Amino acid sequence: MLKDMKSYCHLKPGQKGTKRLVEQFGDKLLCVRYRYDELRGVKLKTVEIVVEERPLHAPRFKDGDVVPVTVAYDETEFREQLRAMRATWDPQVKLWFVPYRLIRGTALESRIAAVR
Repeated sequence: MLKDMKSYCHLKPGQKGTKRLVEQFGDKLLCVRYRYDELRGVKLKTVEIVVEERPLHAPRFKDGDVVPVTVAYDETEFREQLRAMRATWDPQVKLWFVPYRLIRGTALESRIAAVR
């Protein structure tokens, strides 16, 4: 279907003709295209939006890797979970260290710190 259509205008967010779409989609809007389909005799307005954003190089860990986990002082529930897993606290870097296999699939997995 799209291969049969010709694009005659490509607009970036903020340009004239995109105001309502910027209000509707906000920062997720990437571009607006106006196309026409000669076979059906119709004009189309299409939008390109961001539906997911994630890091380019997601860290990959093996079950045996010891990973650093960030937990704030007032998050006692997470701290208790880490203590139950026998995680170790390093006061110099202020991070918990725990084997990856113990936190895989839990809320703690999203708290893995990027150590440089």
